[in-house]
Amino acid sequence: MPLITISAGVGCEAEKIARLVSEAAKIDLYDDQRLQQEAVRMGLRSEDLKGLDEKAPGFFDVLLGRSPELYLNIMESVIYEVSRSGQGVIMGHGSQFLLRDFGCAFHVLIHASEPYRIKQLTADGRLSSKAAEKMIRKTDHERRGFLRFSFHMEWNDPSLYDLVINTEKFGAEGAVKLILDALKSQGIQECGLTTLDAMERMSLMKRVEAALLKEQFSFTQFHVEAPEKGAIQIFGYTTTADNKERMLEAVRKVPGVSRVVDEVGVLPPGGY
Repeated sequence: MPLITISAGVGCEAEKIARLVSEAAKIDLYDDQRLQQEAVRMGLRSEDLKGLDEKAPGFFDVLLGRSPELYLNIMESVIYEVSRSGQGVIMGHGSQFLLRDFGCAFHVLIHASEPYRIKQLTADGRLSSKAAEKMIRKTDHERRGFLRFSFHMEWNDPSLYDLVINTEKFGAEGAVKLILDALKSQGIQECGLTTLDAMERMSLMKRVEAALLKEQFSFTQFHVEAPEKGAIQIFGYTTTADNKERMLEAVRKVPGVSRVVDEVGVLPPGGY
């Protein structure tokens, strides 16, 4: 069974569809709550996850000293980590983009008209039509901004998806059937060992980058590669020998790193 990513705006019944697909296919569902649980299991502290939401960094985020790049690296490392099993249903968070080069990932976009989405959100009487409309437009705007900032992509670009479903016409149950039927296609492949190894190394690279960002090193100072399982090769520079050791120590402490290849130079201020 391949990896399935499901992307949608609020009110499109995507959560219900994802749950039914995971139950029918007997594979894990990685929604927001499960992804955060996986992040904690990987050794990422819960306080590091605060503010990990799908919106582009704004002026106040900068003033408050938050690091959108750090949050993005944490999220990417979690997506690659949960993908290592080669199967599962992943909800949103740019997974359709992060896994775009892995042929074993099957990408689904769920959409519907705004009136239909409003109807879904107001069905239980807890939201007014006006509140639902504002919620849809706000979350769509934030999701669009997040994906533009993170990946320079439009989240509703059809070229990112293998299957686009209008739940207004098919309903949640019909959408589930379409997805399950599509998975039987000969063009859908399972993730091979080479792909799973690449995902594992990508996850480790992102965790290392997040660790360096937390230590206040910038992307202009380092470049990270994972040539083999457990090995991290780090290129870059610092301004003092103490800072170099701090950089290397941050890498060594990342769970999963067994060997560090040091390609870091020491350049005094103004010496480059």
